[in-house]
Amino acid sequence: MNGEVRRSSIAGSWYPGNPSVLRGDIEGYLKLASIDDIQGEIFGIVAPHAGYVYSGSVAAYAYKTIRGKRYDTVIVISPSHRMAFPGASIYRRGGYETPLGIVPVDAEMSDFLINNNVMISDAPAAHIHEHALEIQLPFLQIVLGPFLLVPMIMGSQDRRTCESLAKSITEAAGNQRVLIVGSSDLSHFHDYHKAVSIDQTVLQHLGKMDAIGLLNDLTSGRGEACGGGPAAVTMMAASMRGATEAKVLKYANSGDVTGDRDRVVGYTAAAFWKP
Repeated sequence: MNGEVRRSSIAGSWYPGNPSVLRGDIEGYLKLASIDDIQGEIFGIVAPHAGYVYSGSVAAYAYKTIRGKRYDTVIVISPSHRMAFPGASIYRRGGYETPLGIVPVDAEMSDFLINNNVMISDAPAAHIHEHALEIQLPFLQIVLGPFLLVPMIMGSQDRRTCESLAKSITEAAGNQRVLIVGSSDLSHFHDYHKAVSIDQTVLQHLGKMDAIGLLNDLTSGRGEACGGGPAAVTMMAASMRGATEAKVLKYANSGDVTGDRDRVVGYTAAAFWKP
């Protein structure tokens, strides 16, 4: 593995920094997640990106669907919370570190994406403090074991960008075993009942694998998602690769965890597959 390693910026805060505690927490979330077995090839999942104490139990539903499966490369797509930039950025250096070890970057696929799409750049600064991408990695390390990573952060989440990224990802994946992970939370800081109502709009689109409908409702304000672009790209690319089935596996919000129902954040887990 060549190149710089992106060190963890959230271990010990957003999730446990102790490897044994982290592994135990994730295994606990996975054990409690009850899902029907999905028969077929899973091309994409959507999972939340809040701290594990808030959203780990929801994320586990998505990750349990791929436990024990084999993927050559996992493309994790997240929104940018801290840095504004057009298009998307891929960290194509050595790897991403978590307390469970270093996940090596798929340099060949990363280079292909950057070299063949003007909307994708190599902007490592966008990755230094971004939590929404890193927080997916320990779950992946537990359920998959070793894999190569393409870490992609979206600075723009409009329809044109989403369609361009999905097309490039499909071309880069080819016939390889590639999983796409869209990192997204849902509505923010509404009261419990209003949040549930708003989030149903997004859940309906996820359940139909309707990326355009999702983007339209996010633009109009009928729905909310902090990571709607990554979720849309995941659905678009999964569909392009042959996925015909979609399912919302779990929905909850922070009020279900903390009991505070005045200002909540919504979370969901979804999967997209070819039977």
